Amino acid sequence: MVTFHTTLIAEYLYKDDVVNNPKFTEKIENLGAELYEKTGISLRLIMIRDLPDGMGIVEYEKKIIQEFNTPTILLVFAELNSQVDIFVNDSSLYKHFDRGQVLSPVASTAQAVAIAFLFAESIENFKELANDSGGTILPLLGAKAKSGEVTGKYSAAMYNGYVDIAGQVAESVGVQLKHGNGQGGRYVLTIIKVLFYGVILMALIMYIRKKIYNARNK
Repeated sequence: MVTFHTTLIAEYLYKDDVVNNPKFTEKIENLGAELYEKTGISLRLIMIRDLPDGMGIVEYEKKIIQEFNTPTILLVFAELNSQVDIFVNDSSLYKHFDRGQVLSPVASTAQAVAIAFLFAESIENFKELANDSGGTILPLLGAKAKSGEVTGKYSAAMYNGYVDIAGQVAESVGVQLKHGNGQGGRYVLTIIKVLFYGVILMALIMYIRKKIYNARNK
């Protein structure tokens, strides 16, 4: 019944086969409506269980985007395919937000630099990895969730990304939004950063201790 109700009346949470939470729907609808009222741009969230057989996420987005005449940004999550993407019906919309940043798997600049130091294969690759940060969706989706809390993780991640895109679009046209402070998602991202830095710190301590031990035993 909830799924039918959401599908029937929702405009900005355009499809939701995953979360089905009235409060989540209300938050997306309020923010989406305010964004459209102030900018003329529709930001629509689609959350599906699985992509149609034989269809990739871009192909699916191209099909869905045909249903909208207004300037539209699609934020799409396919649960069983483990895919998230952003698609627009007018390429000029990309100037209003940073697609790469939103979809980055890395949350912070410090984390990106640490990853670059560990895995970069060249100077150019180092620069690329070091600048790939600020992700507001994938770091949350990649976090572990207890049994029964998976849909909560999904809603936090997608809402965080939705708020990020909406905020960037609003800022680009010089308006402010009342809805969508994104604090819940930011708290989770903070926890992820703390855990990551803890691992890096422990690795650094172990490395130093090993160096000292080897030096003493020469």
